[in-house]
This record gives sequence, C-alpha cells and structure tokens, in this order.
Amino acid sequence: MTNEQWENLLAVINGEIIDPPPVGFVIDSPWLPEWAGVSILDYFTSEEIWFEANLKAIRQFPEVMFLPGFWAEYGMCAEPSAFGAKCVWQENELPFAYKIIQDVSEINNLDLPNPTVDGLCPFVLKRLQHNRSRIEQSGHAVKFAVSRGPLNIASFLMGTTEFLLASRTDRDQIHKLLNLVTDFIVSWLETQIKTFSSIDGVFVLDDIVGFLGDADFQELVRPYLKKIFQAFDVPVKFFHNDAAGLVCAPYLPEIGINLFNFGFEHTITEMKQLTENKVTLLGNIPPRDILAGGTAEQVQQCVTETIAALPEKSRVILSCGGGVPGGVSTENLNAFLSATKA
Repeated sequence: MTNEQWENLLAVINGEIIDPPPVGFVIDSPWLPEWAGVSILDYFTSEEIWFEANLKAIRQFPEVMFLPGFWAEYGMCAEPSAFGAKCVWQENELPFAYKIIQDVSEINNLDLPNPTVDGLCPFVLKRLQHNRSRIEQSGHAVKFAVSRGPLNIASFLMGTTEFLLASRTDRDQIHKLLNLVTDFIVSWLETQIKTFSSIDGVFVLDDIVGFLGDADFQELVRPYLKKIFQAFDVPVKFFHNDAAGLVCAPYLPEIGINLFNFGFEHTITEMKQLTENKVTLLGNIPPRDILAGGTAEQVQQCVTETIAALPEKSRVILSCGGGVPGGVSTENLNAFLSATKA
C-alpha cells in the first residue's frame, strides 16, 4: 500500500467519510496469475514473476487499496506446511496441503512450529525481504503481517469434516489443537512484524468460523481470535471470513477487529447493525457471479445499487464479498471503479 492509501484506510477505520467511497480488494493467487498471463506455479516459484504480477496490478489500478498488498503467499500451504503437511503443486491449480492428523489422539504428538525455519514460512519472509526495496521504490510498503486463522489451519491439519466432527465429540483435544495453532499464529505474525519495521497491521483469514453456531463460536473461536488480535498494538486489525458472517459479527469489536471482509450473502446494512458501526466493512459485491461472471454493465449496476442502499457511508470500503476470484477482467474492475465515481 502507498502511504496515502494507508492514511485513507486509517481515516475510514476512524469513522471519517471519504468521497468518493474508497475501493479495496483482497488479491492473491486465485486471481493474479491468470490476470497477469502467467501460470500459477510460475507465480509461486519465481520471485520476478510474482513481483511483476503485483506491480502490474498496482499500476493498472492505482486508486485501489490492494490488501494486504504484495502478498507473499503460497495458497493455503504456508501455515500447514510449518506443521509438516505435504503440499502438492500443479501448473495451473492452487496448491493443496494434505492432512497430517488421522486420529484426534495424534494431536498430542504435534510440536509448536518455529516460523523462522519451518515449512514455507521462511520462504514467505525471504520473498518479501528480497523484494522489499523494489516494493518501496514503487511507492508501496509491506504494511500487514498475515496468517490463516486457527480453525482454518486446524481444518487443514485434520480435514475439515474431521475437525468439525471432533469439535463435537472430542472437544478437549480440539482445544489442545486450537491452543497450539493459536500460539503458532501469534509467533508467526510477531516474526513478520519483527522482520519488517513498516508493518502496522495484522490480517487473519478464517472461513471455517462461518460453519459454527453461536455457542460453538463463543467457545471455539472467540477466545482464540481475541488472543491473536489483542497480542498486537497496531491500528489495523483485519479479519476475513466470507463464509456465513452473522455468527461472528456481533463479537468483532470486543475481539479487537476493526476491519472485516465478509461474504456477499449479508448486506452491509446488516453488518453495520450487528457491529454497531464500530467495524469498517470491506464488501460486498458478489465475487463470482457478478464481478467475475457478470458483464461490465451488471458490475456497474450492482455497485451503484450497493452504494444507494447504504444507510450512511462511514466505515465502508467498497469491494467484493471475499477475495477477488479467478476470471475477473480488467474491464469489470474498471466498471466497478467507474460506478463508485458516478
């Protein structure tokens, strides 16, 4: 992000109204490689290709806040790989991390990973270190420490179905796993912050949160997210959950989250009510069916209708309901931006 974009982000989080409304998108490997005309595997394995793809995006859309910006991610594999998960890579498919826990009793055998040496975490750090000067020469900076969330990582280590079942049948073991994973996340975010003095925000992504009801959320999510977000004295605490978001929304201010990217099934008005307008909302155009699959005219109409439906314009950054999916065209992104200025 540029310094101006960062200041605008802070202003929106603090409740200031910016006209026209700011636009921000979460972009990573599901969208960038195809849009930039490179293979997914080349994007992951070549620092030059990775850098040029990100540079192309910020130059093509200079007015957009790309979050977190120059994201040195390896699909969903960085954090599970630190625990020893096998990762499989194909030319034009997102990588996949295979589960390592076959039985809940095996949770007892897990050790706390060291993010400076384990799995792909050192590769994330080195990619940013190697490119830091070029990122800064482009007018941007590394502003976020980023991690997948505790339920997301745990579900990769166990399998999603197995994790959700065990959360009902073997809750003590699941708490043991979530405690371990949460300690790792805090250490991983802390390592990034210590490595890059420019970081002033944390970004945690966890869609599995949306699979739980209120009682389970309060026991299995709330304390762990609080431990993560309240471990850091930074002005931006960003959470992504584009599965069902109603369950977590009322608790976000208490947890310490002040920026939330949620799914398009919920309206911005709903989220404003549930968060008591204390959290900046990043959304909320349907990502697949409209932003990727719609025409430019449909994108423009959807954005226009979203703006018109806002009860008031504080603490809103216009985006899609989740990360930018594969297949979103330059034309459709330009139509999105055009609609915000109408």
